[in-house]
Amino acid sequence: MTVPADLLSPDGFEAFKSHFEATEARIHAFVTEPARVDRWRDELAALAGTAEPGPLHGLPLGVKDIFHVEGLPTGAGSDVPSSVLTGQQGPAVARLRAAGAFLVGKTTTTEFAYFAPAATRNPHALDRTPGGSSSGSAAAIASGQCALALGTQTIGSIGRPAAFCGVLGYKPSYDRVERDGVIPLAESLDHVGLFAPDLALLQRGAAVLVPDWAGVPEESARQLRLGVPNGPYLDALEPAGRRHFERVQSDFLAAGHQLIPCDLFPDFSSLAHRHRRLMAAECASTHQTWLREHRARYRTATLELIDRGLTIDPAEVAEIREARLDLRQRVDAALNQNQLDLWLTPPAPGPAPLGLESTGDPSLNLPWSQAGVPTLVLPAGKESGLPLGIQLAGRFGRDEELLSAAARLLTALPVGAQGAHS
Repeated sequence: MTVPADLLSPDGFEAFKSHFEATEARIHAFVTEPARVDRWRDELAALAGTAEPGPLHGLPLGVKDIFHVEGLPTGAGSDVPSSVLTGQQGPAVARLRAAGAFLVGKTTTTEFAYFAPAATRNPHALDRTPGGSSSGSAAAIASGQCALALGTQTIGSIGRPAAFCGVLGYKPSYDRVERDGVIPLAESLDHVGLFAPDLALLQRGAAVLVPDWAGVPEESARQLRLGVPNGPYLDALEPAGRRHFERVQSDFLAAGHQLIPCDLFPDFSSLAHRHRRLMAAECASTHQTWLREHRARYRTATLELIDRGLTIDPAEVAEIREARLDLRQRVDAALNQNQLDLWLTPPAPGPAPLGLESTGDPSLNLPWSQAGVPTLVLPAGKESGLPLGIQLAGRFGRDEELLSAAARLLTALPVGAQGAHS
């Protein structure tokens, strides 16, 4: 089901409310909010009285529960008291709300955006994970509970859930969207991004979310040159994921696009190791004070990360932060040297894994997060009823070009960005 076209009408509101409640009982994409429907009515009444509607007027918005939102507590998927996790609403949320987006509520997250999973289920298969850490945001889009949803990515927390849930997931270039008002996992690696059911809605949301958005260039008939990283980077692919990625490459070749293999990450294992070291150290820095009083409330996976981070030398942290910039230069230089438009990769090893104990493997998203270059995951068909996607990565700071290229590539895919709802 898609989101009703006009939530501001009584019939539209009732249709949305009924769908939300029935869907939420199955997939648990949202944090519990006792007076949710009363708040909805008040917020929609205010939107209906707006003299000059904004560009997102009446579009339902979900916000991952590590963002502070005026009027709602922040739980961050944790038993740490929300009174400890208070903070001011940041500019990312403020811009979307000021543009007229209707706040459906806080979407679920793994604990503090790491690996301890939420109770959220994949709308396409309730016995499978929706991915993490932006679990609820991706599931809410896939189920038609939202038209836009905010998420974050530190390793693969936008790209992987987008792929598993069959929706679009956009991770902007590092620092293009402010992280103020967001509980950090690792500030040197955290990105604020967006989920949507189709490219048109994603572009509308990005134009508001990204403060210096220059507009998506007009589509060109020129065929694209796509770099395909090979070597150890692709070793994580499962058989189903490999078959799918090969089919996508064949579709693009048939549409006239060029594919250029590149040995971009020969040092992938060391790159992944330093990423996790930096994440652990920066997470520990954020949580030291809270941990002293509330250690017993943390889940095991999060505690292990923090405790590991407390042992890492600050000199190593500084060195890894510098290495991020070297990787960014390497990725962009390879695009230029090979005259490529963008990178084409899988977003996950395969479809969503069975069970809810794990959110899946984020390794195929990791180097792009470390480099801070923009990525976009597109739905690209299904296998045995489960969504599979593709991941595009572009030049640092040139997100608009990435979204323009995506529009051309969508026409070659067996399933485009439409029909993402279950």
